[in-house]
Amino acid sequence: MGLNKELKNGILISAIGKYSYYIVQFVVLAILSRILKPTEFGIVSIINVIIIFFQMLIDMGIGPAIIQNKTLKNNQINSIFSFTILLSIALSILFALLSGPIAIFYNSNQLIGVCLVMSIALLTSGLNMVPQSILLKQKKFLKMNIAQVTSSIVSGIVGIILATCQFSYYALVISAILKNLIMLAIIFKQTNLRVTKNIRLVDLKPIYAFSKNQFLFNLINYFSRNLDNILIGKFMTLKDLSYYDRAYTLSLYPNQILTNVITPVIQPVMSEYESQKDIIKRTYLGITKILAFIGMPLSVFLFFSSKEIIYILFGSQWTGSVLTLQILSLSIWIQMILSSTGSIFQSVNRTDLLLLSGVLSTILNIIGIVVGVFTGKIEYVALMLVFSFSINFIQCNYLLMVKIFKTKQKEFYIVLLHPLIISSMIIASILIVEYFLESYSLYLLLIIKGVISIIMFVLGMKITGNVNLLYKFFKREG
Repeated sequence: MGLNKELKNGILISAIGKYSYYIVQFVVLAILSRILKPTEFGIVSIINVIIIFFQMLIDMGIGPAIIQNKTLKNNQINSIFSFTILLSIALSILFALLSGPIAIFYNSNQLIGVCLVMSIALLTSGLNMVPQSILLKQKKFLKMNIAQVTSSIVSGIVGIILATCQFSYYALVISAILKNLIMLAIIFKQTNLRVTKNIRLVDLKPIYAFSKNQFLFNLINYFSRNLDNILIGKFMTLKDLSYYDRAYTLSLYPNQILTNVITPVIQPVMSEYESQKDIIKRTYLGITKILAFIGMPLSVFLFFSSKEIIYILFGSQWTGSVLTLQILSLSIWIQMILSSTGSIFQSVNRTDLLLLSGVLSTILNIIGIVVGVFTGKIEYVALMLVFSFSINFIQCNYLLMVKIFKTKQKEFYIVLLHPLIISSMIIASILIVEYFLESYSLYLLLIIKGVISIIMFVLGMKITGNVNLLYKFFKREG
């Protein structure tokens, strides 16, 4: 099977499953947002930040390393799996023991009980790590997606029922645990993994160099991506944290819906071409072009439609998220393109440069977050993050184009020209709509803005000569 065909087939299968998964997640979130209060979401948001850190410690870069290494034998993989089980148990116990200090740090006794229950969610998440990597390594994207969608539907229904039964934020926690358990039950059978007592360091050695750099990147990237929630939770109110987290989560949905369909496929497929950098470069520029054509117009639409989206989906109690979402929407296209770069660094086996990019990104993001939190307004935190994302966009692509592909950055930025033209057309059309139809209902305004954006997008694709681009990319070859 050729590279293009393999990528397209993988992306198509991934898209069907991922979109089903995100639709389920989005519907569940919209329902729960009308049942639970912003402060209840704020409590879980605080714990989720810490849980992500412990999940990263469990992963240790092992997942991508398993995918990249083509020489691992079954006994080595079983040894690695058994190691991650012990690590998951140990770190889950540690997290539970830290429930008291975490509650003291955030000055909230409510966090003690939540932490104790979330330690179970951490354990079940850790058990899933190696089985998921095995399925991706074997390119069994369909089976992975079936497991994700099934677990999300069942856990989402349970979470909604618990929320209506006054379980408060525990509805979210129990739903997360159930989702991980169902996921594990489905995918474990597909992997033929075995738990072994013989955990040997020699079995971990083949993935050490790759996983070391990947882990350090993940560690640095964690603080880059989560320090905002940590500091907002500490120095601002739970309501502020909830408003910010909701806006940030919404700004990530386009990224998740599009790049999370593509990036899980890139490394398993492109790692076969590790020494053929010209092929990887062409693929990267092609993916960037697709993401820019979708991401830039989407950023424009969300910038002008933040109020309608927040009010329609979650209700007026989430008004505090509107301006923050509007600001963060400016960086959506940037984050979409950046999200694909990690798989490219991995595919050429340059996790050292991935680590360097992560260090630079983290420094800029931390400075931006601290400055934003110092102002005491979540909107300024969002604004500073948009600025740091923009600088990171430049440095990351410098490392890829100049240091890895040995070419000029100009080749990359030319790809962005036509998407920028189309986005400008959408901006002009929406400004006209808002001027003449400002007093219309939120529902009607959202529909009109959406229709106008689509018309301008199609017209722009035609004018720039790219009307067949998306069709050709996603066309499934026989």
